[in-house]
Amino acid sequence: MALPTLRIIGFILGIFLVTLAASMLIPMFTLLVFERTDDLQAFVWASLITFSCGVALVMPGRPALTQLRPRDMYFLTTMSWLVVCCFAALPMMLIQHISYTDAFFETMSGITTTGSTVLSGLDSASPGLLMWRSMLQWLGGIGFIGMAVAILPLLRVGGMRLFQTESSDWSQKAMPRSHMMAQSILLIYVALTFLCGLAYWLSGMTPFEAVNHAMTTIATGGYSTSDSSMANFSPAAHWTAIVFMALGGLPFILMVSTLRGNRYALFADQQVRGFLAFLALTCIGFAVWLWLHSDYQFLDALRMVSLNVVSVVTTTGFALGDYTLWGDFAVLAFFYLTFVGGCSGSTAGGLKIFRFQVAYSLLRTYLRQLVHPRAVIKQQYNGHTLDEEIVRSILTFSFFFTITIGVLALSLALMGLDPITALTGAATAVCNVGPGLGPIIGPAGNFSTLPDAAKWLLSAGMLLGRLEIITVLVLMTRVFWRH
Repeated sequence: MALPTLRIIGFILGIFLVTLAASMLIPMFTLLVFERTDDLQAFVWASLITFSCGVALVMPGRPALTQLRPRDMYFLTTMSWLVVCCFAALPMMLIQHISYTDAFFETMSGITTTGSTVLSGLDSASPGLLMWRSMLQWLGGIGFIGMAVAILPLLRVGGMRLFQTESSDWSQKAMPRSHMMAQSILLIYVALTFLCGLAYWLSGMTPFEAVNHAMTTIATGGYSTSDSSMANFSPAAHWTAIVFMALGGLPFILMVSTLRGNRYALFADQQVRGFLAFLALTCIGFAVWLWLHSDYQFLDALRMVSLNVVSVVTTTGFALGDYTLWGDFAVLAFFYLTFVGGCSGSTAGGLKIFRFQVAYSLLRTYLRQLVHPRAVIKQQYNGHTLDEEIVRSILTFSFFFTITIGVLALSLALMGLDPITALTGAATAVCNVGPGLGPIIGPAGNFSTLPDAAKWLLSAGMLLGRLEIITVLVLMTRVFWRH
Protein backbone atom coordinates (compact mmCIF):
# COMPACT_ATOMS: atom_id res chain seq x y z
CA MET A 1 0.00 0.00 0.00
CA ALA A 2 1.15 3.55 -0.73
CA LEU A 3 2.26 5.73 2.17
CA PRO A 4 -0.63 8.26 1.78
CA THR A 5 -3.11 5.36 1.92
CA LEU A 6 -1.53 4.02 5.11
CA ARG A 7 -1.58 7.51 6.58
CA ILE A 8 -5.30 7.99 5.99
CA ILE A 9 -6.03 4.50 7.35
CA GLY A 10 -3.98 5.36 10.44
CA PHE A 11 -5.85 8.68 10.71
CA ILE A 12 -9.22 6.89 10.67
CA LEU A 13 -8.04 4.30 13.19
CA GLY A 14 -6.84 7.15 15.41
CA ILE A 15 -10.30 8.72 15.34
CA PHE A 16 -11.79 5.37 16.35
CA LEU A 17 -9.38 5.08 19.29
CA VAL A 18 -10.05 8.64 20.49
CA THR A 19 -13.78 7.91 20.33
CA LEU A 20 -13.25 4.65 22.23
CA ALA A 21 -11.28 6.48 24.93
CA ALA A 22 -14.05 9.06 25.27
CA SER A 23 -16.70 6.34 25.58
CA MET A 24 -14.86 4.98 28.65
CA LEU A 25 -16.11 8.06 30.51
CA ILE A 26 -19.56 6.46 30.72
CA PRO A 27 -18.49 3.43 32.82
CA MET A 28 -16.37 5.83 34.90
CA PHE A 29 -19.49 7.89 35.63
CA THR A 30 -21.35 4.65 36.42
CA LEU A 31 -18.70 3.75 39.00
CA LEU A 32 -19.05 7.18 40.61
CA VAL A 33 -22.84 6.79 40.81
CA PHE A 34 -22.50 3.37 42.46
CA GLU A 35 -19.62 4.60 44.64
CA ARG A 36 -17.27 1.87 43.37
CA THR A 37 -14.24 4.10 42.96
CA ASP A 38 -11.85 1.17 43.54
CA ASP A 39 -12.34 0.20 39.88
CA LEU A 40 -12.10 3.77 38.58
CA GLN A 41 -8.33 3.72 38.19
CA ALA A 42 -8.49 0.84 35.70
CA PHE A 43 -10.72 2.82 33.35
CA VAL A 44 -8.62 5.97 33.77
CA TRP A 45 -5.44 4.17 32.74
CA ALA A 46 -7.15 2.31 29.90
CA SER A 47 -8.65 5.55 28.62
CA LEU A 48 -5.33 7.41 28.79
CA ILE A 49 -3.47 4.66 26.93
CA THR A 50 -6.15 4.45 24.26
CA PHE A 51 -6.40 8.23 23.89
CA SER A 52 -2.62 8.63 23.62
CA CYS A 53 -2.34 6.04 20.87
CA GLY A 54 -5.30 7.56 19.04
CA VAL A 55 -3.83 11.06 19.19
CA ALA A 56 -0.47 9.74 17.94
CA LEU A 57 -2.23 8.39 14.84
CA VAL A 58 -4.29 11.53 14.28
CA MET A 59 -1.48 14.08 14.83
CA PRO A 60 0.17 13.73 11.38
CA GLY A 61 -3.14 14.88 9.90
CA ARG A 62 -5.21 13.57 7.04
CA PRO A 63 -3.45 13.42 3.65
CA ALA A 64 -5.02 15.69 1.06
CA LEU A 65 -6.77 14.27 -2.02
CA THR A 66 -6.51 10.64 -0.91
CA GLN A 67 -9.37 8.30 -1.75
CA LEU A 68 -9.66 4.75 -0.49
CA ARG A 69 -10.09 2.05 -3.11
CA PRO A 70 -12.17 -1.08 -2.47
CA ARG A 71 -9.01 -3.08 -1.67
CA ASP A 72 -8.08 -0.46 0.95
CA MET A 73 -11.56 -0.76 2.47
CA TYR A 74 -11.00 -4.49 3.08
CA PHE A 75 -7.88 -3.66 5.07
CA LEU A 76 -9.44 -0.73 6.95
CA THR A 77 -12.56 -2.68 7.89
CA THR A 78 -10.62 -5.62 9.34
CA MET A 79 -8.02 -3.46 11.07
CA SER A 80 -10.60 -1.17 12.67
CA TRP A 81 -12.32 -4.08 14.42
CA LEU A 82 -9.01 -5.62 15.49
CA VAL A 83 -7.40 -2.41 16.76
CA VAL A 84 -10.49 -1.28 18.66
CA CYS A 85 -10.82 -4.72 20.23
CA CYS A 86 -7.15 -4.72 21.36
CA PHE A 87 -7.59 -1.47 23.29
CA ALA A 88 -11.15 -2.11 24.51
CA ALA A 89 -9.85 -5.22 26.29
CA LEU A 90 -7.71 -3.15 28.67
CA PRO A 91 -10.46 -2.34 31.24
CA MET A 92 -11.50 -6.00 31.31
CA MET A 93 -7.97 -7.09 32.15
CA LEU A 94 -7.30 -4.35 34.71
CA ILE A 95 -10.60 -4.73 36.61
CA GLN A 96 -11.08 -8.50 36.59
CA HIS A 97 -7.35 -9.27 36.84
CA ILE A 98 -7.78 -11.85 34.10
CA SER A 99 -5.30 -12.73 31.40
CA TYR A 100 -5.17 -10.64 28.24
CA THR A 101 -6.38 -13.74 26.36
CA ASP A 102 -9.60 -13.83 28.39
CA ALA A 103 -9.98 -10.05 28.17
CA PHE A 104 -9.52 -10.09 24.38
CA PHE A 105 -11.97 -12.99 23.99
CA GLU A 106 -14.60 -11.21 26.09
CA THR A 107 -14.08 -7.98 24.17
CA MET A 108 -14.14 -9.60 20.73
CA SER A 109 -17.30 -11.43 21.76
CA GLY A 110 -18.77 -8.11 22.84
CA ILE A 111 -17.81 -5.94 19.90
CA THR A 112 -18.88 -8.59 17.37
CA THR A 113 -22.16 -8.92 19.34
CA THR A 114 -21.54 -12.65 19.79
CA GLY A 115 -22.29 -12.92 23.51
CA SER A 116 -19.94 -15.76 24.50
CA THR A 117 -18.34 -15.06 27.87
CA VAL A 118 -15.53 -16.24 30.12
CA LEU A 119 -16.80 -14.30 33.14
CA SER A 120 -18.92 -15.57 36.01
CA GLY A 121 -20.31 -13.93 39.14
CA LEU A 122 -21.92 -11.20 37.04
CA ASP A 123 -24.63 -10.53 39.66
CA SER A 124 -21.97 -9.04 41.96
CA ALA A 125 -19.55 -7.77 39.30
CA SER A 126 -18.34 -4.19 39.02
CA PRO A 127 -21.13 -1.99 37.58
CA GLY A 128 -18.54 -0.19 35.48
CA LEU A 129 -17.44 -3.48 33.92
CA LEU A 130 -21.04 -4.53 33.23
CA MET A 131 -21.74 -1.17 31.59
CA TRP A 132 -18.59 -1.47 29.47
CA ARG A 133 -19.55 -4.95 28.24
CA SER A 134 -22.99 -3.72 27.26
CA MET A 135 -21.58 -0.62 25.57
CA LEU A 136 -19.18 -2.72 23.49
CA GLN A 137 -22.08 -4.70 22.11
CA TRP A 138 -24.13 -1.57 21.49
CA LEU A 139 -21.26 0.13 19.64
CA GLY A 140 -20.49 -3.05 17.71
CA GLY A 141 -24.13 -3.35 16.65
CA ILE A 142 -24.36 0.14 15.16
CA GLY A 143 -20.91 -0.33 13.65
CA PHE A 144 -22.00 -3.47 11.84
CA ILE A 145 -25.17 -1.81 10.54
CA GLY A 146 -23.06 0.92 9.00
CA MET A 147 -20.69 -1.63 7.49
CA ALA A 148 -23.51 -3.79 6.11
CA VAL A 149 -25.29 -0.81 4.57
CA ALA A 150 -22.34 1.17 3.26
CA ILE A 151 -19.26 -1.00 2.85
CA LEU A 152 -20.21 -4.60 2.11
CA PRO A 153 -22.44 -3.79 -0.88
CA LEU A 154 -19.60 -1.69 -2.31
CA LEU A 155 -17.14 -4.55 -1.82
CA ARG A 156 -19.65 -7.03 -3.34
CA VAL A 157 -19.30 -9.44 -0.43
CA GLY A 158 -21.60 -12.44 -0.09
CA GLY A 159 -24.37 -11.18 -2.36
CA MET A 160 -24.79 -7.96 -0.38
CA ARG A 161 -24.96 -6.01 -3.65
CA LEU A 162 -28.61 -7.06 -3.69
CA PHE A 163 -29.15 -4.37 -1.07
CA GLN A 164 -27.09 -1.63 -2.68
CA THR A 165 -29.58 1.21 -3.06
CA GLU A 166 -29.02 4.85 -3.91
CA SER A 167 -29.31 5.64 -0.22
CA SER A 168 -26.99 2.89 0.97
CA ASP A 169 -24.05 3.49 -1.34
CA TRP A 170 -22.52 6.20 0.80
CA SER A 171 -19.14 6.02 -0.92
CA GLN A 172 -20.64 7.28 -4.18
CA LYS A 173 -22.73 10.12 -2.76
CA ALA A 174 -22.10 13.60 -1.48
CA MET A 175 -21.21 13.89 2.17
CA PRO A 176 -24.42 15.67 3.27
CA ARG A 177 -26.53 12.78 1.98
CA SER A 178 -24.22 10.24 3.62
CA HIS A 179 -24.46 12.07 6.91
CA MET A 180 -28.25 12.25 6.69
CA MET A 181 -28.58 8.50 6.20
CA ALA A 182 -26.07 7.74 8.97
CA GLN A 183 -27.87 10.11 11.34
CA SER A 184 -31.26 8.60 10.52
CA ILE A 185 -30.05 5.05 11.24
CA LEU A 186 -28.35 6.19 14.45
CA LEU A 187 -31.50 8.00 15.62
CA ILE A 188 -33.62 4.87 15.06
CA TYR A 189 -31.00 2.76 16.85
CA VAL A 190 -30.99 5.12 19.83
CA ALA A 191 -34.80 5.40 19.85
CA LEU A 192 -35.25 1.62 19.86
CA THR A 193 -32.69 1.33 22.65
CA PHE A 194 -34.57 3.94 24.70
CA LEU A 195 -37.95 2.26 24.14
CA CYS A 196 -36.49 -1.14 24.98
CA GLY A 197 -34.94 0.19 28.18
CA LEU A 198 -38.23 1.82 29.16
CA ALA A 199 -40.12 -1.42 28.56
CA TYR A 200 -37.58 -3.39 30.62
CA TRP A 201 -37.88 -0.88 33.46
CA LEU A 202 -41.67 -1.14 33.42
CA SER A 203 -41.34 -4.95 33.46
CA GLY A 204 -39.57 -4.81 36.83
CA MET A 205 -35.87 -4.38 36.04
CA THR A 206 -33.85 -1.77 37.89
CA PRO A 207 -32.82 1.25 35.77
CA PHE A 208 -29.25 -0.10 35.59
CA GLU A 209 -30.41 -3.55 34.47
CA ALA A 210 -32.82 -2.00 31.98
CA VAL A 211 -30.14 0.17 30.35
CA ASN A 212 -27.67 -2.69 30.07
CA HIS A 213 -30.16 -5.15 28.63
CA ALA A 214 -31.62 -2.57 26.26
CA MET A 215 -28.18 -2.01 24.70
CA THR A 216 -27.45 -5.72 24.32
CA THR A 217 -30.95 -6.55 23.07
CA ILE A 218 -31.06 -4.02 20.22
CA ALA A 219 -27.48 -4.92 19.31
CA THR A 220 -28.55 -8.62 19.36
CA GLY A 221 -25.51 -9.24 21.54
CA GLY A 222 -26.85 -11.08 24.58
CA TYR A 223 -24.62 -9.90 27.43
CA SER A 224 -26.54 -9.81 30.70
CA THR A 225 -25.96 -8.45 34.20
CA SER A 226 -26.76 -11.89 35.64
CA ASP A 227 -25.24 -15.35 35.26
CA SER A 228 -28.81 -16.62 34.85
CA SER A 229 -29.36 -14.35 31.84
CA MET A 230 -33.07 -13.67 31.24
CA ALA A 231 -34.15 -16.34 33.76
CA ASN A 232 -33.39 -13.76 36.45
CA PHE A 233 -36.25 -11.52 35.30
CA SER A 234 -40.03 -11.46 34.97
CA PRO A 235 -42.17 -12.90 32.14
CA ALA A 236 -42.92 -9.32 31.05
CA ALA A 237 -39.18 -8.80 30.54
CA HIS A 238 -39.07 -12.00 28.48
CA TRP A 239 -41.75 -10.76 26.08
CA THR A 240 -39.99 -7.40 25.87
CA ALA A 241 -36.77 -9.18 24.89
CA ILE A 242 -38.59 -11.23 22.24
CA VAL A 243 -40.10 -8.15 20.57
CA PHE A 244 -36.95 -6.04 20.56
CA MET A 245 -34.62 -8.88 19.54
CA ALA A 246 -36.86 -9.39 16.51
CA LEU A 247 -36.71 -5.65 15.78
CA GLY A 248 -32.92 -5.78 16.02
CA GLY A 249 -32.95 -8.49 13.36
CA LEU A 250 -34.76 -6.26 10.81
CA PRO A 251 -33.03 -4.03 8.22
CA PHE A 252 -32.51 -0.59 9.72
CA ILE A 253 -32.31 1.15 6.36
CA LEU A 254 -35.87 -0.01 5.62
CA MET A 255 -36.96 1.40 8.97
CA VAL A 256 -35.56 4.74 7.79
CA SER A 257 -37.52 4.45 4.54
CA THR A 258 -40.69 3.61 6.45
CA LEU A 259 -40.37 6.65 8.73
CA ARG A 260 -39.66 8.87 5.73
CA GLY A 261 -43.07 8.14 4.27
CA ASN A 262 -42.72 4.85 2.42
CA ARG A 263 -45.13 3.01 4.70
CA TYR A 264 -44.76 -0.35 3.00
CA ALA A 265 -40.96 -0.34 2.64
CA LEU A 266 -40.36 -2.68 5.57
CA PHE A 267 -43.09 -5.28 5.15
CA ALA A 268 -42.96 -5.25 1.35
CA ASP A 269 -39.43 -6.59 1.59
CA GLN A 270 -39.18 -10.29 0.82
CA GLN A 271 -36.52 -11.06 3.42
CA VAL A 272 -38.46 -9.26 6.18
CA ARG A 273 -41.60 -11.26 5.43
CA GLY A 274 -39.59 -14.47 5.28
CA PHE A 275 -37.77 -13.67 8.52
CA LEU A 276 -40.93 -12.89 10.50
CA ALA A 277 -42.82 -15.86 9.05
CA PHE A 278 -39.93 -18.19 9.92
CA LEU A 279 -39.84 -16.91 13.51
CA ALA A 280 -43.61 -17.22 13.95
CA LEU A 281 -43.88 -20.74 12.51
CA THR A 282 -40.82 -22.01 14.38
CA CYS A 283 -41.89 -20.57 17.73
CA ILE A 284 -45.48 -21.85 17.49
CA GLY A 285 -44.49 -25.30 16.22
CA PHE A 286 -41.72 -25.70 18.78
CA ALA A 287 -44.01 -24.48 21.59
CA VAL A 288 -46.66 -27.05 20.70
CA TRP A 289 -44.01 -29.78 20.76
CA LEU A 290 -42.69 -28.66 24.18
CA TRP A 291 -46.23 -28.35 25.55
CA LEU A 292 -46.99 -31.91 24.50
CA HIS A 293 -43.72 -33.32 25.85
CA SER A 294 -43.47 -31.49 29.18
CA ASP A 295 -45.46 -30.23 32.15
CA TYR A 296 -45.42 -26.60 30.98
CA GLN A 297 -48.64 -24.72 30.33
CA PHE A 298 -48.93 -23.67 26.69
CA LEU A 299 -48.32 -19.94 27.32
CA ASP A 300 -45.27 -20.73 29.44
CA ALA A 301 -43.98 -23.08 26.75
CA LEU A 302 -44.59 -20.43 24.08
CA ARG A 303 -42.75 -17.79 26.13
CA MET A 304 -39.74 -20.00 26.85
CA VAL A 305 -39.52 -21.31 23.30
CA SER A 306 -40.01 -17.88 21.73
CA LEU A 307 -37.30 -16.21 23.76
CA ASN A 308 -34.75 -18.95 23.09
CA VAL A 309 -35.65 -19.36 19.41
CA VAL A 310 -35.66 -15.63 18.65
CA SER A 311 -32.43 -15.26 20.63
CA VAL A 312 -30.65 -17.97 18.61
CA VAL A 313 -32.06 -16.98 15.20
CA THR A 314 -31.20 -13.30 15.69
CA THR A 315 -27.82 -14.43 17.13
CA THR A 316 -28.49 -12.52 20.37
CA GLY A 317 -27.43 -15.13 22.92
CA PHE A 318 -29.91 -14.56 25.74
CA ALA A 319 -31.09 -17.78 27.38
CA LEU A 320 -34.14 -18.69 29.43
CA GLY A 321 -33.21 -21.89 31.22
CA ASP A 322 -31.14 -24.70 29.74
CA TYR A 323 -32.97 -25.73 26.57
CA THR A 324 -30.55 -28.62 26.07
CA LEU A 325 -32.49 -30.40 28.85
CA TRP A 326 -35.63 -30.47 26.70
CA GLY A 327 -34.44 -33.52 24.81
CA ASP A 328 -32.41 -34.57 21.78
CA PHE A 329 -34.87 -33.01 19.32
CA ALA A 330 -34.45 -29.59 20.96
CA VAL A 331 -30.66 -29.88 20.94
CA LEU A 332 -30.56 -30.66 17.21
CA ALA A 333 -33.18 -28.03 16.41
CA PHE A 334 -31.27 -25.28 18.19
CA PHE A 335 -28.07 -26.36 16.45
CA TYR A 336 -29.78 -25.88 13.08
CA LEU A 337 -31.24 -22.54 14.16
CA THR A 338 -27.73 -21.32 14.95
CA PHE A 339 -27.01 -20.91 11.23
CA VAL A 340 -30.10 -18.95 10.16
CA GLY A 341 -29.46 -15.35 11.24
CA GLY A 342 -31.53 -12.22 10.71
CA CYS A 343 -31.93 -9.81 7.82
CA SER A 344 -29.21 -8.03 5.91
CA GLY A 345 -28.58 -4.55 7.31
CA SER A 346 -29.56 -5.60 10.84
CA THR A 347 -27.38 -6.22 13.88
CA ALA A 348 -27.84 -10.00 13.57
CA GLY A 349 -25.17 -12.41 12.35
CA GLY A 350 -25.45 -15.87 10.82
CA LEU A 351 -25.92 -16.80 7.19
CA LYS A 352 -28.80 -14.28 6.86
CA ILE A 353 -32.29 -15.21 5.78
CA PHE A 354 -31.94 -13.76 2.26
CA ARG A 355 -29.28 -16.32 1.30
CA PHE A 356 -31.66 -19.18 2.14
CA GLN A 357 -34.34 -17.49 0.07
CA VAL A 358 -31.99 -17.02 -2.89
CA ALA A 359 -30.87 -20.65 -2.62
CA TYR A 360 -34.50 -21.78 -2.72
CA SER A 361 -35.16 -19.56 -5.73
CA LEU A 362 -32.17 -21.03 -7.55
CA LEU A 363 -33.27 -24.58 -6.74
CA ARG A 364 -36.80 -23.91 -7.99
CA THR A 365 -35.45 -22.38 -11.21
CA TYR A 366 -33.10 -25.32 -11.72
CA LEU A 367 -35.90 -27.86 -11.27
CA ARG A 368 -38.11 -25.97 -13.74
CA GLN A 369 -35.21 -25.85 -16.18
CA LEU A 370 -34.90 -29.64 -15.98
CA VAL A 371 -38.54 -30.02 -16.98
CA HIS A 372 -38.36 -27.29 -19.67
CA PRO A 373 -34.74 -27.33 -20.92
CA ARG A 374 -35.30 -24.68 -23.60
CA ALA A 375 -37.24 -22.25 -21.44
CA VAL A 376 -35.67 -18.89 -20.60
CA ILE A 377 -36.41 -18.32 -16.90
CA LYS A 378 -35.56 -14.96 -15.40
CA GLN A 379 -34.18 -15.28 -11.88
CA GLN A 380 -35.22 -12.51 -9.51
CA TYR A 381 -35.18 -11.84 -5.80
CA ASN A 382 -36.97 -8.97 -4.11
CA GLY A 383 -37.20 -7.05 -7.37
CA HIS A 384 -33.50 -7.54 -8.19
CA THR A 385 -32.20 -9.64 -11.06
CA LEU A 386 -30.01 -12.47 -9.83
CA ASP A 387 -27.14 -12.04 -12.25
CA GLU A 388 -24.17 -14.37 -12.36
CA GLU A 389 -22.01 -12.16 -10.14
CA ILE A 390 -24.54 -12.12 -7.30
CA VAL A 391 -25.12 -15.87 -7.48
CA ARG A 392 -21.37 -16.54 -7.53
CA SER A 393 -20.85 -14.20 -4.57
CA ILE A 394 -23.55 -15.92 -2.49
CA LEU A 395 -22.30 -19.41 -3.32
CA THR A 396 -18.70 -18.44 -2.55
CA PHE A 397 -19.64 -16.89 0.77
CA SER A 398 -21.83 -19.84 1.80
CA PHE A 399 -19.12 -22.35 0.87
CA PHE A 400 -16.38 -20.59 2.83
CA PHE A 401 -18.76 -19.91 5.71
CA THR A 402 -19.26 -23.68 6.04
CA ILE A 403 -15.58 -24.47 5.47
CA THR A 404 -14.56 -21.95 8.15
CA ILE A 405 -16.80 -23.64 10.72
CA GLY A 406 -15.48 -27.08 9.72
CA VAL A 407 -11.80 -26.10 9.91
CA LEU A 408 -12.33 -24.26 13.20
CA ALA A 409 -14.17 -27.25 14.70
CA LEU A 410 -11.36 -29.64 13.66
CA SER A 411 -8.76 -27.29 15.14
CA LEU A 412 -10.65 -27.18 18.44
CA ALA A 413 -10.94 -30.97 18.47
CA LEU A 414 -7.15 -31.20 18.03
CA MET A 415 -6.84 -29.27 21.29
CA GLY A 416 -8.75 -31.97 23.14
CA LEU A 417 -12.26 -30.54 23.08
CA ASP A 418 -15.10 -33.04 22.78
CA PRO A 419 -16.98 -33.14 19.42
CA ILE A 420 -20.09 -31.30 20.66
CA THR A 421 -18.06 -28.50 22.25
CA ALA A 422 -15.76 -28.22 19.23
CA LEU A 423 -18.51 -28.21 16.59
CA THR A 424 -21.01 -25.99 18.37
CA GLY A 425 -18.27 -23.69 19.64
CA ALA A 426 -17.06 -23.14 16.08
CA ALA A 427 -20.61 -22.63 14.81
CA THR A 428 -21.62 -20.22 17.55
CA ALA A 429 -18.43 -18.17 17.05
CA VAL A 430 -18.70 -17.81 13.27
CA CYS A 431 -22.47 -17.25 13.44
CA ASN A 432 -22.01 -14.78 16.35
CA VAL A 433 -24.69 -16.51 18.43
CA GLY A 434 -23.09 -16.80 21.89
CA PRO A 435 -23.74 -20.00 23.84
CA GLY A 436 -23.03 -23.36 22.26
CA LEU A 437 -24.28 -26.78 23.28
CA GLY A 438 -23.12 -29.31 25.84
CA PRO A 439 -22.22 -29.02 29.53
CA ILE A 440 -19.16 -26.78 29.00
CA ILE A 441 -20.26 -23.96 26.67
CA GLY A 442 -24.02 -24.59 26.68
CA PRO A 443 -26.62 -22.10 27.96
CA ALA A 444 -25.75 -23.04 31.56
CA GLY A 445 -21.95 -22.81 31.10
CA ASN A 446 -19.32 -20.46 29.68
CA PHE A 447 -16.00 -20.50 27.81
CA SER A 448 -13.66 -19.89 30.77
CA THR A 449 -12.32 -23.45 31.00
CA LEU A 450 -11.26 -23.68 27.34
CA PRO A 451 -7.53 -23.57 26.53
CA ASP A 452 -6.07 -20.18 25.64
CA ALA A 453 -5.33 -21.31 22.10
CA ALA A 454 -9.00 -22.27 21.67
CA LYS A 455 -10.08 -18.81 22.84
CA TRP A 456 -7.82 -17.12 20.26
CA LEU A 457 -9.19 -19.38 17.52
CA LEU A 458 -12.76 -18.67 18.56
CA SER A 459 -11.99 -14.93 18.64
CA ALA A 460 -10.76 -15.22 15.05
CA GLY A 461 -13.95 -17.09 14.19
CA MET A 462 -16.08 -14.31 15.68
CA LEU A 463 -14.25 -11.69 13.61
CA LEU A 464 -14.55 -13.76 10.43
CA GLY A 465 -18.26 -14.25 10.95
CA ARG A 466 -18.97 -10.62 11.80
CA LEU A 467 -17.07 -9.32 8.77
CA GLU A 468 -18.73 -11.82 6.40
CA ILE A 469 -15.68 -14.12 5.94
CA ILE A 470 -14.53 -12.84 2.54
CA THR A 471 -13.62 -9.38 3.88
CA VAL A 472 -10.92 -11.01 6.03
CA LEU A 473 -9.92 -13.90 3.76
CA VAL A 474 -9.01 -11.56 0.91
CA LEU A 475 -6.24 -10.12 3.13
CA MET A 476 -4.62 -13.57 3.24
CA THR A 477 -4.10 -13.78 -0.51
CA ARG A 478 -0.81 -12.99 -2.22
CA VAL A 479 -2.49 -10.94 -4.94
CA PHE A 480 -3.90 -8.50 -2.38
CA TRP A 481 -0.44 -7.45 -1.22
CA ARG A 482 1.06 -7.08 -4.69
CA HIS A 483 1.71 -3.50 -5.78
